Amino acid sequence: METSQSEPGILAALSNQLADAVEQIAPALVRVNGRQRHAASGIVYAPQLILTADHVLEREEELSIETHDGRTLPAQFVGRDPATDLAVLQVADQSLTPAAMAGSARVGQFVLAVGRPASDGPMASFGIVSAVGGPLRSGRGAMLEQYIRTDAIPYPGFSGGPLIDTGGAVLGILTTGLLNGVALAVPAAISWRIASTLASHGSIARGYLGISCQPVPLPTALRAGRPQEGGLLVVRVEETSPAEQAGLLLGDTLITLDGQAVIDTDDLQALLGGDRIGQQLPLEIIRAGAIQHLQITIGKRTGN
Repeated sequence: METSQSEPGILAALSNQLADAVEQIAPALVRVNGRQRHAASGIVYAPQLILTADHVLEREEELSIETHDGRTLPAQFVGRDPATDLAVLQVADQSLTPAAMAGSARVGQFVLAVGRPASDGPMASFGIVSAVGGPLRSGRGAMLEQYIRTDAIPYPGFSGGPLIDTGGAVLGILTTGLLNGVALAVPAAISWRIASTLASHGSIARGYLGISCQPVPLPTALRAGRPQEGGLLVVRVEETSPAEQAGLLLGDTLITLDGQAVIDTDDLQALLGGDRIGQQLPLEIIRAGAIQHLQITIGKRTGN
């Protein structure tokens, strides 16, 4: 009998805690007007700076946000990173309260997906963290080092809004634009780091070789005693690219870059971070049945 009497109290306490979490995040939650169909969501992550999803910005001019207290403010486009589906806007208002960033998400913890797709206040859905995974190769070819999956429902217009813990702190930024419409959250620590770079530079620098390739198995005789079982067959070399200048040819098989094995395209992308741009790195390839060594200067990827 004592247990049954305590259960309503426990549920009421949890219910109040979840409602308090939404109230806690609400001042930092904004409605983003950046496309014709319907508005999306965003979060104030630093003074005067809004973090949202890239795919909800169909234009870079005539943008605006709506604040928690009903004001409509013009927003200036700052930068975007389609590869991680994140974008930053700036507003000339010092009164907006930045959100708190939570620690790492844990599988099984209670979370709330929160958005402000309409003018009548925040919306929320309740669930758990169902998976924390990574790395993930996005549809734009970049490697996202970690992602969060949740069974909390991200309703239309939630993209760009936060996934929060029961204290109202942000665990990640919600998006359906990374993996064929699958609802994911980009962890807050990664989102804040990308947002900082976007605020400073407007884009994220990524390395570029100028090749198209596909995984192939390596013949045992060419493994040189290494456990590596595959490499990347070069099927296209772009003109005037770093790869062409380094002497890569159609039909070469790339096996290492900077001493690191490349078995699939994810391995290669992971080695092409922005910090590698301009560096001359060693390549190992198989050409005409023999291992050869080249040097390549990593270029900078342009465009999306």
